[in-house]
Amino acid sequence: QVQLVESGGGLVPTGGSLRLSCASSGRTFSSYPMGWFRQAPGKEREFVAAISEGGARTTYTDSVKGRFAISRDNAKNMVYLQMNSLKPEDTAVYFCAGDRRSGAYLLAKQENFYAYWGQGTQVTVSS
Repeated sequence: QVQLVESGGGLVPTGGSLRLSCASSGRTFSSYPMGWFRQAPGKEREFVAAISEGGARTTYTDSVKGRFAISRDNAKNMVYLQMNSLKPEDTAVYFCAGDRRSGAYLLAKQENFYAYWGQGTQVTVSS
């Protein structure tokens, strides 16, 4: 059984920073790409970032490039999302997700490639 638990969400002013954490258990964490998604009220879930198994490759949605950074620490079974220069448009529930494909080369941006999901953590950016 795979479990993902997000933490680190909260209320932050515009221009501020926040670091989200995702703790993983239940499978060989280092063998799978990981991703972050977010969902604002009334909107579909949106891809944010993904990282390869070893952390060497990353990809981001255009709206967060230069502001967000995904990283991982396989020794601790942890994935992080550092969010800087936050905007009110970043307000959403953020979800950690695990790719179902061990050793996948391409970093997936589609939800169907992610089989494991956390419950989400709320990020609110005030104006």
